[in-house]
Amino acid sequence: MDHLMNLQRLDELLSALPAKKIAIIGDFFLDQYMIIDQELAERSIETGLEAHQVVELRPSPGAAGSVSTKVAALGVGTVYAVTMLGDDGNGYELSRQLKGIGLNFDHVVMRTDRFTPTYGKPMIRRAKGSEDEINRIDIKNRLPLPAEVERAIIASIRSLAAEVDALIVLDQVEQTNCGVVTDAVRLELVQAARERPNLIILADSRSRIAKFQNMIVKPNFKEAARALGRHERMESVEEAKDLAHNLARQIGRKVFLTVGAKGIVAADGRVTKLVPAYPVRGPLDTTGAGDTVTAGVVSALAAAAELVEAAEMGNLAASITVTQLGTTGTATPEQMRQALRSYT
Repeated sequence: MDHLMNLQRLDELLSALPAKKIAIIGDFFLDQYMIIDQELAERSIETGLEAHQVVELRPSPGAAGSVSTKVAALGVGTVYAVTMLGDDGNGYELSRQLKGIGLNFDHVVMRTDRFTPTYGKPMIRRAKGSEDEINRIDIKNRLPLPAEVERAIIASIRSLAAEVDALIVLDQVEQTNCGVVTDAVRLELVQAARERPNLIILADSRSRIAKFQNMIVKPNFKEAARALGRHERMESVEEAKDLAHNLARQIGRKVFLTVGAKGIVAADGRVTKLVPAYPVRGPLDTTGAGDTVTAGVVSALAAAAELVEAAEMGNLAASITVTQLGTTGTATPEQMRQALRSYT
């Protein structure tokens, strides 16, 4: 296989992480998995409709929260959350989860007039123990972020940019200015990137990736194609390479373009390379694989990894989490070492 990472280099990168500080800015969701036993189904007296019976709840941090758990699991010493949560039950649960893994909450704003973004994920438990997700229930804020919250987020960015080794930006909410990464917050990040060219800032955005100028970006093929006005269906790795190269030249920074099971196309305007994924077997759950790649790439860059090394670290971490079913999963330093040993 065309992999360059070896155990010695992996150890060097992992050993540097406890001294690093990374801030995650953006939309922290609660993933609320609700496990349903169909054999216990009841009929509602009021409506006559079937009432699903939940036998297990598995809450976990999603979106920026998912990235945070993966960064912390890799051994990064200090992880800051920069976000807004609702002062509600879901906010309490998400805060409990994030504080439980040691996240710094000094830059989290709690509001009684906003929802905690939540993905409700009902899961049907099958006879053999497998689980299938049915229609999701989304709770999101659909009004613009309050101005005072926006100002607080911007102040946090200014403060942390002088302190941390890297910033991760997750722009999850597609409704304009309704999430944490508003137009004004993005402009502040662009300014920080200009003023501090050596600061690692990676942005992941579903629909606005082209607007994150001077920042490292991590799109998938569809997002990169949309940013460049191309067709959004990938037909070859060469197409992905062309997209990554041109996007890197347009934004002026590195690009890590994920291409599913094929791996990551890494580009910096000069070098463009497909870094192949590590092979995995058995039942897979790719939910959160992109978040794992983000965590692995940024942690590696914070530890002074080169372009291809960072992509390798992202791929290696993702090869671990995709085998963890029914959860977005994490990869620890020891799991990373064990995984690499199994591939070499």
